[in-house]
Amino acid sequence: MVLPDDKPDFVPRIGLSCYREPARWGVWDGPADLLPASYAGAVSDAGGAPLLLPPGEPASVTAALDGLHGLLIAGGADVDPDRYGQPRGQHTDRPRTDRDGWELALLAGALVRQLPVLAICRGLQVLNVALGGDLVQHLPDQLGSDLHCPVVGVHGRHPVALAPGTRLAAWLGERPVVASYHHQAIDRLAAPLTATGWAPDGTVEAVELADAGWVIGVQWHPEVFDGQQLFAAFVRAAAEQRVPA
Repeated sequence: MVLPDDKPDFVPRIGLSCYREPARWGVWDGPADLLPASYAGAVSDAGGAPLLLPPGEPASVTAALDGLHGLLIAGGADVDPDRYGQPRGQHTDRPRTDRDGWELALLAGALVRQLPVLAICRGLQVLNVALGGDLVQHLPDQLGSDLHCPVVGVHGRHPVALAPGTRLAAWLGERPVVASYHHQAIDRLAAPLTATGWAPDGTVEAVELADAGWVIGVQWHPEVFDGQQLFAAFVRAAAEQRVPA
């Protein structure tokens, strides 16, 4: 598959989940809804209109999804292990129950509507948990290396092997080098998902949801390094959700 270089004629609205964290700006210091600008920038550069979806009540998901043409579940803190029936490990972040509940509800709603979904890093993990899988809570304990998060606060680089014939391999090649920053990953793969990419140590790095339209999850961070083709494909798929007038 070769993607056209031009942006879609129709500008789709892409919902981006985001953090709610303590922050400081100007003279203010308090909770803020935020997301690294690289996510919105990647969507905008690909021809989409990014809209932040801060954590809210799951009951408002229907209203939040109305008018959207695609959904991006972004990276961030660890998913609460209670969501997949495990006790919290010593290296696992404190639970962000508001964000977990919000993103799981957003994802469920998007799948029902068959919206294109791009799930990045934590987003991939949310997708796997939502569909019945679970996670490795601290990869260095299992692998004995820091391949996936070599330096605190800096995205590492490593190759990923993508399955031949998949959409990701067509867009990125079968052996792309990706930006990595995570200490958790898929352990038991949810039955509806198909693994389509792996790190050199065997960690699942990419998945697709079969028979569900455009639903792709990647463990790496395409918004910070060499992700133009993936975002172009995502935004184009979202543009195709336009309902004729």
